[in-house]
Amino acid sequence: MLLAAAFAAVTPAQTSLTTIQDTLFKADGTRFTGAITIQWNTFDATNLGTVVQQSQVMNVVNGNLMVQLVPNAGAAAPANTYTVQYQSDGNQQFTESWTVPASALPLTVAQVRTGTVISSNLAPGSQTSITESAVVGLAADLSQRPVKGPAFGAGSVAVINKNGQIDTAVGAVGNCVRVDGTTAPCGGLVPQFFDAETPAGLIDGSNATFTLAHAPSGSSLMLFRNGIDMKDGLDYSLNGNTIQFVSAAIPTPGATLMASYRIDPPGSNSGSTSSTGPQLQNLPSAQVLCSANGQTSAANVWQSLGSCDVPAAGMNPGDRIEIRFSFAHTNTASGFDIAVNWGATPILTRHGGAQDSFFVGQADVAIGPSGAEVSAQSWGTVLNFLPGIQNIPSASGAKIDFQGQLSAAGPDTLALQNFTIIRYPAN
Repeated sequence: MLLAAAFAAVTPAQTSLTTIQDTLFKADGTRFTGAITIQWNTFDATNLGTVVQQSQVMNVVNGNLMVQLVPNAGAAAPANTYTVQYQSDGNQQFTESWTVPASALPLTVAQVRTGTVISSNLAPGSQTSITESAVVGLAADLSQRPVKGPAFGAGSVAVINKNGQIDTAVGAVGNCVRVDGTTAPCGGLVPQFFDAETPAGLIDGSNATFTLAHAPSGSSLMLFRNGIDMKDGLDYSLNGNTIQFVSAAIPTPGATLMASYRIDPPGSNSGSTSSTGPQLQNLPSAQVLCSANGQTSAANVWQSLGSCDVPAAGMNPGDRIEIRFSFAHTNTASGFDIAVNWGATPILTRHGGAQDSFFVGQADVAIGPSGAEVSAQSWGTVLNFLPGIQNIPSASGAKIDFQGQLSAAGPDTLALQNFTIIRYPAN
């Protein structure tokens, strides 16, 4: 009997052991044959006293299990669970924990397995909450994980800002994310190559001017006369798509000219020009960060009626953020107040009168290396046009928040009809 050696001097009436009796099966329906090892740490049994740390191995033949244990449910010492390991076919199969209550009737394994409710008249096992700070190393390990940044959002690609926080990549649907967290249309233009082109021009021994279909990029032109490579600056000069031979190298009648070259796509900054003029630079396109309807308020307390998170990746020096918004005011019993905040900094605040049915405005934020310059303007149905300009500190991401309140609660309402935030990336 388990614990027989430990409790040899104690009578059965004193120990009040609980019997666990069950038939164990394998998943295929056959009976389990093997051994179980029951281990326990020192604990103070309520009906016995101190039970010292020990273990016991029991054989289970043809699925028959019967063991008697000191009840450990509600034990008042460091540990109150039995650890039970199942071995079969020379391998350890699995491990579980038992919490054994005092019971005059035999209990099954399912009734003592930790987390199982045994019966309504039996005391459950005690539980102790452990704080994160009490677990050695847990707080330090948790601090190594990236946390949400000020521009975190769901349903988009995550990027890491300069503070090691998780922000949301900003860009149009279908854009690709660059290594620095910015976005741009996927793919791109590639150079075009032209091989074995015959320059246009009369080969008569006196004509020195020939033209190509396109203006070659940089020094990519390879020009051959009768298979001999001609040298730019020595045998000819190139201006756009025009070849001008020197007098000593003018092709003679019957000569063969062949040219191979490339032209770079617009925006490659190769410095080349076309026959129709300089190539235009492929500028990055504007990005709509947010565009939505806001909320409606009938209260005379400040409320956020709409907001948009601008991540750190969308606030690079040279970027420009455009903010546009429109409010609607119903009834004429009360005036209202409007505030547009860039993070913790108000960039526009105004008071509208009771007769102002609509209030609109816009702001332009120019991101610099150490801060931003904001120019804002607003007007209402009656409210006069008012421009303003100010400097605001730089930030690693910012929340643009549209707030409003009525001068008196009801029956008037104040609604953020629409707001749009557009980013113009730097080159």
